Amino acid sequence: MVCFESTGGQEWQLWALLEAEGVTARQVPTAQVKAFAQSRGTRAKTDRIDAELIARFFAFRPEAGRSLPSEKLRLLRALASKRAQLVEMRKRLLAQIRAHQKLGTAAMFEDIDTELKHRIDSMIKELEDRITRAIASDDRLSETAGILRSIPGIGPVASTMLIAEMPEIGIITGEQAAALTGLAPVARDSGTLRGKRAIAGGRRALRHVMFQAALVAAYHNAIMKAFADRLRKAGKPHKVIITAVARKLATIAKALCKSGQKWTAAEA
Repeated sequence: MVCFESTGGQEWQLWALLEAEGVTARQVPTAQVKAFAQSRGTRAKTDRIDAELIARFFAFRPEAGRSLPSEKLRLLRALASKRAQLVEMRKRLLAQIRAHQKLGTAAMFEDIDTELKHRIDSMIKELEDRITRAIASDDRLSETAGILRSIPGIGPVASTMLIAEMPEIGIITGEQAAALTGLAPVARDSGTLRGKRAIAGGRRALRHVMFQAALVAAYHNAIMKAFADRLRKAGKPHKVIITAVARKLATIAKALCKSGQKWTAAEA
């Protein structure tokens, strides 16, 4: 058994090679390994110390290890990740354009900004087409995508991220789905102290997309809108409401994928 941390994608080649050679390999969560090191009082950091910590952590928490996704899921994840990077790049470019407009210097960079935006838009469209083809080429992925997109509020981007970042969506529990998306409330109570609940951990890219889906669902999904309205009447802050809607969306998505049923109000 070989275990390792995530290293920004550098581990994928090693991971695939080990599995191809018949060696079982697992990716362990970096944040949990770090917390494990702190619990042991380990402060020094070298490659040898890190390797021992990872091994000891996995021996202590073998269920925390993540198995290698299939090749199609790895491709889908890479495409979705690259699309998210380009969308963020376009967002920064638009912010710069607005800043130039306020300063009155927009005309100086108009040609450059227009060309850059056009290129970024074209690359995003190309990636979206590749994502569509990748999903359509696999019956199982296509069926899962159809189920997820039947949920009002979950569109092509959210469904793709759910498939790519949470391939276990059809076999896990609702609580596990909330935890993996980082939408499960974490208690902060001790003695007489009763703190507010907060979300933490999970797969950050997926959580961000689920927040966007929740913003749409809270106004255009009848069931989610009624749920959000109840929380709003109870005086809950906007962020708490959207987080709760996102968590409920993740739970419903899990349940529908597990049952193989598409969205209906009664099924939800």
